[in-house]
Amino acid sequence: MHWYEDDVFWSDFSETMFSARRREETEALVARSPLLRFAPGARVLDLCCGPGLYLVPLARRGYALTGVDLSEVMLERARTACAEAGAEVRLVRADMLHHVEPESYDVVLNVFTSFGYFDDPRDNLQVLRNAHDSLVPGGRLLIDVLGKEVLAGWIGRPQLVELDGAYVVQRDTVLDGWTRLRTDWTLVRDGTAQEATITSFLYSGAELRALFEQAGFTQVECYGDFDGAPYDQNARRLIVSGTRATPARHEEER
Repeated sequence: MHWYEDDVFWSDFSETMFSARRREETEALVARSPLLRFAPGARVLDLCCGPGLYLVPLARRGYALTGVDLSEVMLERARTACAEAGAEVRLVRADMLHHVEPESYDVVLNVFTSFGYFDDPRDNLQVLRNAHDSLVPGGRLLIDVLGKEVLAGWIGRPQLVELDGAYVVQRDTVLDGWTRLRTDWTLVRDGTAQEATITSFLYSGAELRALFEQAGFTQVECYGDFDGAPYDQNARRLIVSGTRATPARHEEER
């Protein structure tokens, strides 16, 4: 079993990744980000939606939301969050390596560094191709990861995350010549320690841009945060946007 297939992991460590504070921050981000403003009624796929942090505020803006995740634990939490908020959202349990809905969406989102999970780089490229095929012509894919350049600016000592009645120690290790990242987590609660490890590919801005283009996207842009700032030495995230090309008209139609 790969780490991302383990629902025990998602259940035990979700509070670390998707805290109440992060939910509040996400709602504020959706309200102000120019990158998350879509056409009225846009059909939006949140790929690897987790417990629905983006689903609820985007649904409130009038978009037609679909959330896809492999974890039933995460989907159940998303169902609860959407129900409590009165948000109508379609939820689907599926693997992003295989999930394709041809020409069904205006926007595909993949956020919270949910890209690069697969050990085979061809599989990560396939995820982009699936997203490309799920978009209508002119539709847009937006991926949010921790860029290699951003990580290099702060990686070092272990980080401590305090939770309600517990804490998590996070240790990051760069692998394979800055191509992969391993994160080791130790959750301490009631005097008991629980360990978990996740691994993923690391991408620079140039590398992820090239991967988008290889998957068939055009108008590929890199941003350093959701405010649309450039991807430079001040970047906090690596956000890459690409568009599925609109077929050119035949000469006789011009």
